[in-house]
Amino acid sequence: MRILFTCLLLVLLFATGLSKPANLQTKPMVKRQNETPYEKFRRQHIDARMSVKKCDAEIKSKQIYNVDNSCKDANTFILSDDEQVKAICNGQGRCDPRSGMTERTAKFRIVICEVKNDGARKPKCQYKVDTSSVIWKNFLTKNFLIVCPKIKKKTK
Repeated sequence: MRILFTCLLLVLLFATGLSKPANLQTKPMVKRQNETPYEKFRRQHIDARMSVKKCDAEIKSKQIYNVDNSCKDANTFILSDDEQVKAICNGQGRCDPRSGMTERTAKFRIVICEVKNDGARKPKCQYKVDTSSVIWKNFLTKNFLIVCPKIKKKTK
């Protein structure tokens, strides 16, 4: 059951859009034409400063929409920094050789934002927090699986 939920969460993460560097920046993030799939994932899903009250503002500032500018049904934010997420692929997780997926050995805090107004389009998207994601001190904590792509290390 745990693996099933983990797989469903992974599908949700990828279905709601890949991401961008939301690490600890305060200025709005805009999507870039030339961003890599990992950068898009980071932009859309990794945000250490995300809170349960910021779904609308964060989704708007990070330009998290479907390709046709309709509102995404849901978006999951990982309340962590980029390095902790990358660490899953660099030894902080257990790899399943059959699926090629890696499971983090510790839990992440997450916020799941769900659309309130089905069928709406940018800029009229409104989101609410999935109440199941507000369990432990206002955040859901879950293990989940990710595909570990080859992540280029930054050169100094």
